[in-house]
Amino acid sequence: MIRMLLEDMLLDLGLEVAGAAGRLEEAVELAKHVDIDAAILDVNMNGQPIMPVVDILAARQLPFVFATGYGERGIPQAYRGHPVLQKPFQLENLKRVLAEIGVEEKA
Repeated sequence: MIRMLLEDMLLDLGLEVAGAAGRLEEAVELAKHVDIDAAILDVNMNGQPIMPVVDILAARQLPFVFATGYGERGIPQAYRGHPVLQKPFQLENLKRVLAEIGVEEKA
C-alpha cells in the first residue's frame, strides 16, 4: 500500500518509476541491472534489512534515500549521512529529500 502511494507521489512530481520491489531479491536485481537516477529504499523489506541493495547502489555510485518509521536509529552507522524520508511522509517531505540527492520534480 505504501509503495503504491509512493509511486503515485513520484508520478505527481513528473518522475518516472523505473521499478518497484516487494521482496529483497527483487530489489537486489533492480539495483544491479536497472538504469536509474536514484532510489528510495525502505530500511526493512518484509523483515529483511535492505543493506545488500544499499551496498550495490553505493558501489554503482547511485544516490538513494532511506524510507523508515524508525528515524536515523534504524539506519546502519555507515550510511547515517544519507537523507531519510520519515514515515508517514507527505509530498513536501518527498520533494525535500529528493532535492537533497539532486532529483528535482518535473511536473
